[in-house]
Amino acid sequence: MASLVPCPHCGPRPKEEFTIKGAALPRPAPTADPAEWFDYVYLRDNPRGSYAEYWHHTAGCRRWLVVSRDTITHQVAACRDAAAQGHAA
Repeated sequence: MASLVPCPHCGPRPKEEFTIKGAALPRPAPTADPAEWFDYVYLRDNPRGSYAEYWHHTAGCRRWLVVSRDTITHQVAACRDAAAQGHAA
């Protein structure tokens, strides 16, 4: 059976409808020093376990979502609208 992602706008949808865009990390302030911006843009942890990522529902509602996914099993634990949660994807 195909893995379904619980889109908060469209309901359960096949994962192939989504484009994964990367870690859902808080952005530094616009006035942050260059070293902080360098770390944000180029340095990433590669955690095992639960991880929050920005996903775009490209073949559906076209909304940005924050998906919590286990990096070992790839099972999606939660999916929420990025804008409703104050994220700027």
